[in-house]
Amino acid sequence: MLPQVGSAEDGAVDSRLIEQYQKQLEDNGDPTFLINAITNNNIKGLSLNRELLLTHNDIVNHSLKSAGITNQKGSGRCWMFAGFNVLTPDLATRMKLSKFELSQSYLAFWDKMEKANLFLEDIIRLADKPINDRELQIVLESPIGDGGWWHYFAGLVDKYGVVPISAMPETKQSSSTGMLNKLATSKLRGFASELRQMHVDDKKEKDLRKRKEAMLGDIYTILVYTYGQPPTEFTIRYEPTEKDDKEDDADSTDLDIGDDVDDDNGDKDNDKDDKPEIIEARYTPASFYEEFFGAELPEYVALCNNPTREYGTLYQIETSRNMYEMEDFVILNLPIERLKHYSVKALLDSQVVWFACDVGKQNYGDSGIFMEGIYDYNRTFGMDFKLSKRDRIAFKDISPNHAMVLMGVDTASDGTPVKWLVENSWGSKKGDEGNWYMYDDWFSEYVLVTIIDKGQMEEAELEMLRKKPLPVEPWDPFFLALRRL
Repeated sequence: MLPQVGSAEDGAVDSRLIEQYQKQLEDNGDPTFLINAITNNNIKGLSLNRELLLTHNDIVNHSLKSAGITNQKGSGRCWMFAGFNVLTPDLATRMKLSKFELSQSYLAFWDKMEKANLFLEDIIRLADKPINDRELQIVLESPIGDGGWWHYFAGLVDKYGVVPISAMPETKQSSSTGMLNKLATSKLRGFASELRQMHVDDKKEKDLRKRKEAMLGDIYTILVYTYGQPPTEFTIRYEPTEKDDKEDDADSTDLDIGDDVDDDNGDKDNDKDDKPEIIEARYTPASFYEEFFGAELPEYVALCNNPTREYGTLYQIETSRNMYEMEDFVILNLPIERLKHYSVKALLDSQVVWFACDVGKQNYGDSGIFMEGIYDYNRTFGMDFKLSKRDRIAFKDISPNHAMVLMGVDTASDGTPVKWLVENSWGSKKGDEGNWYMYDDWFSEYVLVTIIDKGQMEEAELEMLRKKPLPVEPWDPFFLALRRL
């Protein structure tokens, strides 16, 4: 029996509407089967489009070599893991290693230290604003969260260098940051209250900043207790496992058949060749970065596909950084086909591509497949869930909430992309041993940002990058999401 709801003012749910909705439900047939099915099963499992799934294959005709699948575990450091996944394949090749991993924990330590400093500086800057000021509320929302962007990563490695994971391995807290973030956030918000009270008490800015410096000492202590001491020097010792492409298998090509060879000398040479090559060196984080990356790291630019904004326009998002001295995030808005064009171009030039997307949409994780329509919710519920990308962004249905890297592309005979090989940072037990296959229609709908070597850019877009960017308020829906990856 339906609930009896008395008459209500216009706009409320009343008995008339409830009866109308029940009739609409019954007109579609007996709902018992669907009620039983949906209430007792996983909705994704019920909605899996097996006909579409059968069209999937794992062939990728252009792929790059990975330096190993990584695992961010219970942390929001996807942007950082993806950043390192851009750097490590080339590093592993140069070191003649099949796998190599840099320390995400080391860089995360300094990221949180920088975020804490920026937060307190923002509190000082906004000290005369009321507590309900829109920008101040955004600042207070996440003082020291895990999220970030490529330019966060690039700024950190430029300032602090990098270290191998052996020099600063993961800890219980670095790989599961929830409690650490809660404690540090509470401490920082307490500091914010104190700084604002100092402003009310007519203390000068230099006094607030001096107190801020002391406050950061507590944050540093919390980070050392949870991450360990960040190394200032370290020794790296390893045995190369890969051969140079130019290495000859033997010197026999220099000999004519029948030449006499001294067996004793040959044995001595073979003994010498069989000895493992052990490389050992001492570095600082800065010297390691400079030796392996400093002179060769490309200049990268950010491209986004946001159909709610004008294409061909350069935007700068206010207060979108993790370091006080860093410039705010600048991003060029382009049609999605241009993001694809530059991604293909980079991959064919052996460059890994960092990108951000809405990973929660149409993601069949059991087999590592991103494919539009892989879950057919329309059929399950008998209604249309379709939204345009413009509407998804404008009404907050999608956001760039995860970063990964493109490691390959499968192209048709005319060179157009069919699907993309994606390396994730969720460990090798998820997806296809840590990889995903992203179909091109999924790229169109859910990829929102790519990071491209500026050297790959063509003149038309280079000219756009030379223009003065338009400022965007930090509370703009799409760009607000860019602060929280």
